[in-house]
Parts: sequence; structure tokens; C-alpha cells
Amino acid sequence: MLGVGQGPDGGISADLDGLDTPWSAPGERGTPMGRADRDAIAVLLSVHGLGPLTLGRLVTALGSPAAILDVAAGARGAAEIVEASGSTDGEARLMPASVAKGVADAAHGRARILAEIEREGLRVVAQGDTEYPKRLLAIELPPPALFVRGTLAALAGEHVVGVVGTRRPSPAGRRIASRIGTALARAEATVVSGLAVGIDGAAHAAAVAEQRPTIAFIGGGHGRLFPRAHDRLADAIVDGGGAVVSEYAPMVEPSRGTFPQRNRLISGTSDAVIVVEAGATSGALLTASWALEQGRECFLVPGSIDAAMSAGCNGFLREWAGAARIVSGIPQLLDDLGLFAGAALPDMPEHAATERATTEPAAPAGGRRSPAGGGVVISARIQLPSVRSVLSGRSEAEQDVGEALVHGAVTVDELVAVTRRSLADVLRALTRLESGGLAHASHGRYAPLGALAGSNPSPRKRRAA
Repeated sequence: MLGVGQGPDGGISADLDGLDTPWSAPGERGTPMGRADRDAIAVLLSVHGLGPLTLGRLVTALGSPAAILDVAAGARGAAEIVEASGSTDGEARLMPASVAKGVADAAHGRARILAEIEREGLRVVAQGDTEYPKRLLAIELPPPALFVRGTLAALAGEHVVGVVGTRRPSPAGRRIASRIGTALARAEATVVSGLAVGIDGAAHAAAVAEQRPTIAFIGGGHGRLFPRAHDRLADAIVDGGGAVVSEYAPMVEPSRGTFPQRNRLISGTSDAVIVVEAGATSGALLTASWALEQGRECFLVPGSIDAAMSAGCNGFLREWAGAARIVSGIPQLLDDLGLFAGAALPDMPEHAATERATTEPAAPAGGRRSPAGGGVVISARIQLPSVRSVLSGRSEAEQDVGEALVHGAVTVDELVAVTRRSLADVLRALTRLESGGLAHASHGRYAPLGALAGSNPSPRKRRAA
């Protein structure tokens, strides 16, 4: 798993070990691209089957990304591109004629492709640009450029943590992802994930609810956003100072080959990756493998041996004992990440805080680990915020529906029955809670997210009929 490139069939090519490209040459990383080369890279990344290795060889042979397009637009464009695609030592295969034709077609259609990028509101951030994520430059074969909607500034922060998992989580798994996302956001870490439904969406939404930037890497072009159900969440991420990012041009369709590539970017931009729930064949386990491959820390939430959605996490912890680490609780996780902060522990029981405050030696201001390694000291009692405080300033209907969600109501019918509000009121409240990253819908069932998932429900009261 030392390198990933997109093969001619759109899958993953496996012959990348030990190869180098101009994109990974340290001496060239500090040189920003000119406008012509930046536009050319954007156009070339739209070509299906053109991976970073072949692209690098073309640059070596022809001189620059802009020169590739100039050659490809000529009378013998496709043929000349094939000839230029081999390595000087003859060890690399020539690119397929179909891919070369794609390069030629892109060269002739460059105006259309650049217009698509502008229409989607995207910026092209290339290697050498100051905004290009520094952590990503440290992995093998980082993308030549990224298509960015929003800002990547949060990836330059001191702490960046990936949170991933299954698209079909259990209610408990979704709540845990929300609580982890909330805790990380409160500890001022940047949450990175893949914008998928399930665990990814819960983690992003939790960060948005805490008004902290979060970064989403998608497995296709922005013009083919998947899943469409998260278009509003994508908007909220961008509006909150984060970004939705892809290494693919806007009209590239997501596929089975593109998602594994995307996963290496989640781990590559993070200091650590947390897997909340994952089945035995979940793609989240690939992200965990990438994390270990890239020298990142890897944490997995264990689960019941009878739970299908915990089989992947449990198995990974067994197979990678000593490398992968167990999540035994959110306070412990924050401690392991070096992120301890009292305000970031939405689930810590009040009695535990009291016990540790009275039994452990005093710590420096800010709750840091003691020099003797005795653990983290909590200097004050921590209480969960109430649902009403989380929803302060929202309508009474939203507060009632939020309370009902935290108490376990999951369908619209149940919410109507519990709140004794009209169907229209409940649906309107759910829409507003969803747009605020405080609720999530999946297959007709609803669950609290973000700060709402980590809140303390008050005794439920029914409205008068």
C-alpha cells in the first residue's frame, strides 16, 4: 500500500513502489505554479485513468503541464503523448491509447473544463502553494493539486484528527461519533473526514455545531457530489470556515477506485485517525491502514463481538496489536491525543471529575499532564450542557423536538406523539435542526448530532394537548 494511482480502468494501480515524480521532488515543492501550468494541471486531472506517476513522466519529458496540453492539441497529439509517457530507462509502460486520447480531448476542451471549475466556485491549490497542506506533502505521491471549495487554513492547525467509519452505523455508533467530533472541536482540533453518510457526517456535523472548521475530502468531483443528501452539510462546512476538497476535476464521477484514493488524503492530512464503527470489509479500515502506513496514530472504538458494525474495529485491533490503539473513553482519547481540555469532555461523569481532582497531584494551569506522567488533572467539576442550553435561541418547537430526539424518539410519528405538535411544526423543526448540524436523518429515522448528541436531557415534559 505504498502508493496509490488510478489505473486505466479507474481502479487502483499497484506498481508504484520506489518510483518518483516531479510532484514529490523536495526541491520543487516551494515553487508556486504559474497561471498557465495551474490551469493545465486542473485540465489534466480531469482525464480518466491519468495517474500521478504518468503525469509526472509527461512533465519530465515535455517540460511543464502547459506544454503537455500544447503537444496534445497538435495534429499528432495523442500519439506524441503516448511516446512521451514512457520512462527514460524503459521500465515504465507506455500509457494506453485511450488515456492519451483523453488527454488530447481535454486539451481541445480546456476552456469548457476551466469554466466548470469556475462554475463550481473552486480554487486549484497546487504543490508549491503556501496553502497546500504541509502534512499531505509528507505522504508518498501527494496529489499534484487539489480542487478546493472553502479554505484549507484549518489543516495548518496544531492538531488535525480524522474521524471515519461505516455508512450504516448503529444509533450508538452515531452518537459516539458526534460526541468525539464535539470533544475534538471543543479542544480546538480540526476534524477531517469523508462527508459520507453515517459516521463521517456525524463527525462533520458535530464540528459545525461547535462553530469549528472541519475539512471534508470527497471521492469524486465537486460537480458530482456524493452523497447528494449532504449538500447542505457541505454548504455548512464551507460557511463555517472549512472546506470540501477533491483531487478530482468537477465532473469526475465517484467510483470504487476513487474512494480508496480519497482515504489516503484523510489520513495524510491528519495527525491521527479514529475509526468509530466499521464492518469487516469497511473502507474505513483502509483509512486506518493508510494511517499506520503514513506514520500516523490510529485509534479504534471497540464493540460487542456480536455487533457486525464492530467486527472490523475489533479485528483490526487484534491484527495490529501494539500499533493500533483502543478508544476506552473520550477523556482518555483526548489525553492520548495530547488534547486534554476540561471544556472538551461532553461525556465525562461529574463524579469522575471530582474524584480525579481530589486524588491526583496538582497540575499547571490548563490541565496539562504532570511531569511525573501521572495523567491529566481536572481541576473543576464538569457538567453536560442541557438540551435547552444547546438549543438556546431556537424556537420552542425546535427545543421540544430536540428534547424528544435526545430522549430516543426516532421517527416523525414518534416526535409528533411525544411533542404533541403538528406534523408541519415537527417537520419544520427537523429541517432547521438538520441545517444547523444538530440532527441527522437516515431512512426515515432521526438522531441528534453534535452538541445536541452530547447534551444532558432534562426530565421529559409533554406539552398540553
